[in-house]
Amino acid sequence: MTVPRFHGVIPPVVTPRTSEGDVDLPALGTLIEHLLDGGVQGLFMLGSSGEVAFLTDTERKAILAEAVRVTAGRVPIMVGVNDMTASRVIEQIRIAEDAGVDAVLATAPFYALPSAREIEQHFYLLAAATTLPIFAYDVPVRVHNKLTTDLIMRLARDGVLAGVKDSSGDDVSFRRLVNANRAAGEPLVLLTGHEVVADGALFWGAHGIVPGLGNVDPRRYVEMFDAAQRGDWNIARALQDELCALFEIVFQAQGVSGEAAGLGAFKIALARIGVINSARMSAPIDQLTDETIQRIQHIVDRAGVLVK
Repeated sequence: MTVPRFHGVIPPVVTPRTSEGDVDLPALGTLIEHLLDGGVQGLFMLGSSGEVAFLTDTERKAILAEAVRVTAGRVPIMVGVNDMTASRVIEQIRIAEDAGVDAVLATAPFYALPSAREIEQHFYLLAAATTLPIFAYDVPVRVHNKLTTDLIMRLARDGVLAGVKDSSGDDVSFRRLVNANRAAGEPLVLLTGHEVVADGALFWGAHGIVPGLGNVDPRRYVEMFDAAQRGDWNIARALQDELCALFEIVFQAQGVSGEAAGLGAFKIALARIGVINSARMSAPIDQLTDETIQRIQHIVDRAGVLVK
């Protein structure tokens, strides 16, 4: 099989903010270089890990312009175009097109209460509006609808979708999708958003990984992907176990939102290893306590994350 253009490790890039709360574009550039030095094969901008829901259109445009400038064509860039309905998503697609990125990721509609048929038509409308490859972003925890294997394969058959980023956490569904895609001649690029069972997804046949934790330790994810490509599953599993130990940072905060606990931990870790200057989250997300920060820093120090 020809290796898909989008494959390997494609981290969902976090959005650094200054201690005053502004988007920190210089820190974003440093983070992107950290990821590229780690060997990643692509970047995913404006995803959940990028706090996309908290960004204004002005901030989104600035982030994409900086990402395209810094990356300078070294790896492809995919962009989340998350919004509530097709007409609003198409406006986000225009922003992505103007920035010069390589693909977009779109969820099912949210806030609106779509039927299964309306979800399907949503993707047809997006495909009719752009020549960029469209990836379905399957994230039911955010949009309250799970994209079915049958729906995805119909959209693949009609050339609507180029791939899927599966963040459903439903391993049975993902494996069914891998098998259906293989039976159809692999028209789709299949990416898993799982940080801690990525080795299993690669074993089943995923083409790549989109791990939030990859912001912190891209190198180990790349080494795991390379081991999987060689069929060296013992090394892949050992690297996944090391990453699981590092992923414990997201469980250190209690009684706060998922954004605060997970993305806050990623930012604290990135600040700890000197990639970004501030762990500030978008308002009104809670900042983590000093005690929690110390626990996260201890896990990061113990993991031995390397930075060039």
